[in-house]
Amino acid sequence: MSAQVLVLYYSKHGSVAALAEKIAIGIAQAGANAVIRSIASFDNPQHSRHPLASNTDLKQCDGLAFGSPVRFGNMAGEAKTFWDNTSGVWLKGELINKAAGVFTSSGSMHGGNEANLLSMMLPLLHHGMVLMGIPYAEPELHNTQSGGTPYGPSHVSGLQGNNKLSVDEQRLAVAFGKRLAQLTISLKAAGFDKQ
Repeated sequence: MSAQVLVLYYSKHGSVAALAEKIAIGIAQAGANAVIRSIASFDNPQHSRHPLASNTDLKQCDGLAFGSPVRFGNMAGEAKTFWDNTSGVWLKGELINKAAGVFTSSGSMHGGNEANLLSMMLPLLHHGMVLMGIPYAEPELHNTQSGGTPYGPSHVSGLQGNNKLSVDEQRLAVAFGKRLAQLTISLKAAGFDKQ
């Protein structure tokens, strides 16, 4: 059974986009179709590495990975605005019982990654989605000296935003994508994604 997992993100300097691409690799490795979509920037709405997201992308997905950089311990305003405009999807219950998870990037090690990941889950819970994170069965979660949390993949980009994804961050993002795809496929096969 084919499943489509939407990797939806906002990225200012490219770090969250890089995580999205690694998550998509894991999704594909697990046998699902990864669709990467970005959220438009307030400053430059046409600039993006991937096509811009719409509510149609949400309606068509079987699972969702949602990413945003940290802004004072919360998701970026662009990401919040996107979710604020999904009332029609919510009223129809189009995301109920679909698998979901979150990912993020901050400029410093203690820049609010975990607080942001937890706050990013709130709109997904309101939409009735089934949330998952990263279990400690992933060895990189024990050993990482950079990003990576049980709440979802994360990255520490540095204050100038020039740190590349570490090996641990990459591996955790791929593992997260695989797990999300497997859960999506299982929920769809069981018919749990249908109300």
